[in-house]
Amino acid sequence: MLQPLHSVSIESKQEDVTVIDLALVGSQGRVGFRGLFENKFLLGVSLFSTLGGFLCGYALEVIPAVLAIESFGAKFPEIYTNATLKIGRKVSIICDAMIFILGSSLQACATSPVHLFAGRVVAGLAVGSLTHVVPMYLAEISCARIRGSLVSLQQLAITFGLLVSYGIVYGTSQIGGTRCAPGIPYTGTLPNGKLVFNPNTDVPPGGCTGQSQASWRAPLSFQILPALCLAIGMLFMPYSPRWLADRGREVEALDTLSRLRRKPAQDCSVRTEFLEIMVEVRFAREVMEAAYPDAGPVMRIIHKYSALMAGWPKSKRLVVGSLIMTFQQSMGVTTLIYLLPTIFSQLGLNPNTTSLLATGAYGIVNMLATLLAIVLVDRVGRRPVLISGAAGCFICIAIIGSIVTIYGKDWPAHVVAAHVTIVFVFLYDAILSYSWTPMAWVITSEIFPLHLRSTGMSLTASGMWSSYFTAGLFTPTMLSPHAGGIGYWSSVAFSLAALLSAIWFIPETKGRTLEEMDPVFRDNATDSQRELKRGISQELGLPDRAFLNAL
Repeated sequence: MLQPLHSVSIESKQEDVTVIDLALVGSQGRVGFRGLFENKFLLGVSLFSTLGGFLCGYALEVIPAVLAIESFGAKFPEIYTNATLKIGRKVSIICDAMIFILGSSLQACATSPVHLFAGRVVAGLAVGSLTHVVPMYLAEISCARIRGSLVSLQQLAITFGLLVSYGIVYGTSQIGGTRCAPGIPYTGTLPNGKLVFNPNTDVPPGGCTGQSQASWRAPLSFQILPALCLAIGMLFMPYSPRWLADRGREVEALDTLSRLRRKPAQDCSVRTEFLEIMVEVRFAREVMEAAYPDAGPVMRIIHKYSALMAGWPKSKRLVVGSLIMTFQQSMGVTTLIYLLPTIFSQLGLNPNTTSLLATGAYGIVNMLATLLAIVLVDRVGRRPVLISGAAGCFICIAIIGSIVTIYGKDWPAHVVAAHVTIVFVFLYDAILSYSWTPMAWVITSEIFPLHLRSTGMSLTASGMWSSYFTAGLFTPTMLSPHAGGIGYWSSVAFSLAALLSAIWFIPETKGRTLEEMDPVFRDNATDSQRELKRGISQELGLPDRAFLNAL
């Protein structure tokens, strides 16, 4: 039985305003980046859980980087040539880490393409799940004033994973030298006539005599270490208090919330936040039971998906989340990743320098810009960051597209234009990295109600990966000399669409608790639902001011 908040002993000279004051206690403290360091336990839990983001970033970079290693090509020439609802957020992360370990082990020990692809598929399942479970976990354990900064740590971890992956592959590619067989000349050719490694003809009968297989097995094996740390460490991390409350474990939920806030369970702000969660849980449960009284477990899952389409206020959340995830991948990032190596190689830079600048420097800019997002998101809000980011990306990609269209056929003859393009590519990288990339995780993790959050985030994350796959599939064709620059101008169009969406469609969620998102989307309760929520609030002893916020 829950103890009503009114029974908590509180010293106050004015008894009649005490209840209202309780609802305001939770807002005390610093906002954003500086507020992160006030609660070192919460920061530590959040940082550790973002190992899931690190695994995602590492996995995204390691295979493309390994594909360029000659000893890998000698082993797999055909590849080289074609080059979370019932178990909770915490247990989901542990399971995903174990699946990732299995997939990484299969990749590291691969002896055939089928073996390698199987490992990649298994690890991919884990990465796909982690990309929506970790932000959801971060959002549910944080408080409103620093939630944006905490969830942005997910993107920081992804960029760090990308950078570490590149660094490790770059280092291990030197094991035994950079060539498979130094004594055998290259026989492969590029369209420009340059000789390159051909895994079908440039490998001695006994295999590589120079570069070791460790050059690619080592970085694939390294994935196991952070995944193992994540799987073991999460055993000692707290559950999401909101998930515990939703599963009927109220006492444990209150205790966990108390630990996360570093305050006693009887503290006014802790009790108020806890009761706001309980009102939302009870209200959602009773509404769902009234709507689908005879639904079994499977039908309840189906109804949760249909509930996301039940009226525009619910559908708008899904549309907002899907749009943000789609724009994150469609505003030109894939286009520019393909463009940079082309410019560097045509300017006569050697492959190592090209790789260092196109991947290493790009990754460093990416990570540093993400730090700016952590500082800004809870201070200026989500929408200003999105608007400035979309406007900046629109300008950069338009300039890049214009220069490439005019001078891109002969970069050596237009060195100044090439240098200007490179500057705008890195500027674009910085702008996108502080805006749409981290904001996608922040906003999608906070806009859905508790009973639909896992369902909604799984759909928006699927949209992100679909956009990522589509961009990777069609970008090379859209950047071909015969495409007329359509790759750049489609990115300009997406950037403009993102800007207009941020101005007129995407709502501001800064400073709102997860239980206060209904008014943001004008998801107003009916009279009967309002009375139901008021009755639950009064039964649990939630202060009137907090109840009004919850409506």
